[in-house]
Amino acid sequence: MTLKLRQGLWLWAGTLALVLLAIFPQSGWSRVALAVIVVGGVAVACARIARQRQMPDSVDRLALPPAAYSRPLVLVCGDGLESLFGEADTGPPVLRNIEQGSYLRVPRVEQLPELVEDILALRPGWGEQLSVMLIVNPGEHSDAAILAGRVRTLNYQVSLIRKRGIALPLMLVSYLQSSAGNGAWFSREAGQGHSNVREAGAFLNPDDWQRLPADNVTRSERMQASVLFNSAAAWLGEHVLPHFACREARHPVGLPVICASALVPQLPGKLSGNLWQQWRRDKTGLLDADAQVQAVAASLPFPDPLLSMLPVQAQRRPMRRASVVALWLFAVAVVVALSSSAWQNTLLLRQVTDDLRRYTSIAPTERRDQPEFALREEALNVLREDAVRLDSYYRQGAPLALGLGLYHGERLRERLLATIAGHRQPSSGPRPVRAARTIRLDSLSLFSTASAQLKTESTKVLIDALVGIKAQPGWLIIISGHTDAVGSDEHNLQLSRARAAAVREWMQRMGGIPDSCFAVQGFGKSQPIASNDTEAGRQANRRVDIRLVPEAGACALPSAGAGVQPLAANAA
Repeated sequence: MTLKLRQGLWLWAGTLALVLLAIFPQSGWSRVALAVIVVGGVAVACARIARQRQMPDSVDRLALPPAAYSRPLVLVCGDGLESLFGEADTGPPVLRNIEQGSYLRVPRVEQLPELVEDILALRPGWGEQLSVMLIVNPGEHSDAAILAGRVRTLNYQVSLIRKRGIALPLMLVSYLQSSAGNGAWFSREAGQGHSNVREAGAFLNPDDWQRLPADNVTRSERMQASVLFNSAAAWLGEHVLPHFACREARHPVGLPVICASALVPQLPGKLSGNLWQQWRRDKTGLLDADAQVQAVAASLPFPDPLLSMLPVQAQRRPMRRASVVALWLFAVAVVVALSSSAWQNTLLLRQVTDDLRRYTSIAPTERRDQPEFALREEALNVLREDAVRLDSYYRQGAPLALGLGLYHGERLRERLLATIAGHRQPSSGPRPVRAARTIRLDSLSLFSTASAQLKTESTKVLIDALVGIKAQPGWLIIISGHTDAVGSDEHNLQLSRARAAAVREWMQRMGGIPDSCFAVQGFGKSQPIASNDTEAGRQANRRVDIRLVPEAGACALPSAGAGVQPLAANAA
């Protein structure tokens, strides 16, 4: 990821943090202090990233490939660097780019961690593309202890880099001087018990590689090369590889992922009486045929065919990677904002509900001088404050701390307004005497002629009457039936009583009113309210009167929910 993209992600994270601060319920000064901390933190992070752009000057001069480069970058250290790169060992790092990857010379092993840090400062996404190539030429060493010390130094430097989470695979390369040098590379991967030969793009096992030529001279040279390669592998197994895998070592890094060797006609830096000559003389008792060959300046081949064997994890494109990180930051911010809004709405519902419960738990008083009056008034004032708060949200919109589609305070506002509107102030004097009420129903709208069976269309009339009755809970309900003067007295008396009973049964069934609240009477034609000589008078006399009497203890209503169904449900 480029430095600009990293700075952009910090700015994006700071913007999301400021938005969250606007959503969180904080006091003014706290919000300002936190905003200053966020802005300061983002500024410091961007400044540090800008400084990193200028730190690795030596690496910046190498003209590294673009950030989207996906091939291996091999850090080369050890023997023969001058013959490989054509520069003095004490000079600055040298970069060599080829189709399969890139080589970067490390003049000294101790510079390895600093060089890796500089590269990652310019190319943060290259951590999975870096690897180390250690060159150990047995012909250039005469002291086994010094060679072991160099290997342990490399182990220590590699372990420092790997502590940062960078895999940094290791490749071990050696060059052998022989007149049979032909450009072939013998390699062995970690965990494999056999070698492979790579030459001119071909990938063969040693036996097939030896039998491939048609002429005997080439076969003989390849057989000689195979013997030398096997000897070199045995020498590396005795003098070099144990220092990588030794469990007693302070900084073991494990075996190299690739061990490779190549034969060269001339080996620059070859020493007389070197470790390779000593090992071969001890094993075979023969003198080295190349012992008297004078080493001259010559270039060594790079292991280009082996770069494809290095483990390289394909990196995401910088813009795509930055987009994924930005999307994750946004998702986290959304989850935090929704969680905060849900919690604040829960607190609001809990607070207002508790205030309503406190008000309803205080029984209304009949006089102002009773102790419950002050408590109820205090609870009512709290409800009014809640109502003002919710009404402001209703008119001006809910704040961000309660918004994001999670605000449900409108239901509480309606309950608050209804509770406040239903509050009644007690009287300061003696309680007035309540007068009885009478509800008069026309028999023609309830019953057919000479019938006590309620008509279907009478439901509306009865519901209206029931609403009035429910408005006076606990009052005695006296239902009286009346008829005109047509017919016998006995018939009219029974008919009036049956009609009153029919109205009582409907009221009791639909209103959930106890039977003890009713009194049913039938008066027949004995209490006319108009003359029976005219049709209009007789129609007025055919009626059902419902009288509500405020008699203390006359009707004991059931507790809420004890078998009483809502009026609307029953009426349906």
